[in-house]
Amino acid sequence: MKFSCEKALLQSAIATASRAVSPKSSIPALEGLLLEAENVLTITGYNLETGIRTICDAEIQKQGSIVLPARLLGELVRKLPDDVVVISVDKLSVHITCGFSEFFLLGLDPEEFPLLPEVDCQNTFSLEERGLKSMIAQTLFAVSDNESRPIHTGSLFEVEKEQVTIISVDGFRLALRREALLESEGEFTFVAPGAALSEVEKICRDTDEAVSVTMGARHIMFQMGQTMLISRRLEGEFLAWRKAIPRENPIGVTVNTRALLQSIDRVSLIISEKLKSPLRCVFGENEIQLSTKTAIGNANDCCLAQGSGGNLEIGFNNRYMMDALKAAPADEVRLELSTGVSPCVIMPVDGEERFLYMVLPVRLRAGE
Repeated sequence: MKFSCEKALLQSAIATASRAVSPKSSIPALEGLLLEAENVLTITGYNLETGIRTICDAEIQKQGSIVLPARLLGELVRKLPDDVVVISVDKLSVHITCGFSEFFLLGLDPEEFPLLPEVDCQNTFSLEERGLKSMIAQTLFAVSDNESRPIHTGSLFEVEKEQVTIISVDGFRLALRREALLESEGEFTFVAPGAALSEVEKICRDTDEAVSVTMGARHIMFQMGQTMLISRRLEGEFLAWRKAIPRENPIGVTVNTRALLQSIDRVSLIISEKLKSPLRCVFGENEIQLSTKTAIGNANDCCLAQGSGGNLEIGFNNRYMMDALKAAPADEVRLELSTGVSPCVIMPVDGEERFLYMVLPVRLRAGE
């Protein structure tokens, strides 16, 4: 095997595929990257849960394949001069040159690298790359890290004729985003692991190019330009989220997203891991009074709003509220409430539910 490639292109492809490499594994090949030079150069990383394969523009002089340690290869290429990198392989002996730099490494037999799973196409859809990137970024924070309910460690995709909805829940909050589709084959649902979606978000670029998503019997495949990510699907019964969201709430106020976020941030200054306090909110006439209290003192602030909350007093986890407000893709949002022990629903002012966040309250004790 022998090929030559621009350093920047090779470095980028190695960094992308390395996202799916196991840092430690009982199978040595899984700590490496599979390089395959055929008509094109493909680089693959796989940890038996998620696999990433990307195509790198290279000049192929001789076909072949080799497995190289991912961390070492990444560091080596990163520190090479900005020139053309030439990699040649004789059996398992690897020769790397770039400018005046030269390395001799020992690779692993590519036969030891597990094959990526085949994705039997049952359904597929496509949408803009920037749309998928923003959807994942604005819902991933609400994915559960509790392994006792594995299904909620991923996000639910609901594909309809013209739109796709992503829902994440963790028992304390819910995040929902919708985007229009470019193309879809039927209506279907699946749950993709949060860890895989995190990598998809990092790989996606801020462009209007199409991302193709293919659902198989056990796996899901994301095709983004020259990069493909394959992940297993999560199986189980996801939360019946439509029933979980309270509707026809009697209280509704409109606030500036940034202003409310800044107010919460200010009163959160006296909260820490050791000094916890609920975020106490009082929804008054055209204002929201915010306060916290810990052993080191009290903090109070006020955020202007439109509408009356009837002096409803309710408590929240400050971080959960801030996560939802940071993710909300709108300058103004509508907060809907019912009682002091009912969830707060954060949605667009115009009522079109392109996004929706729900945060469960915490019980307030007297004097808190």
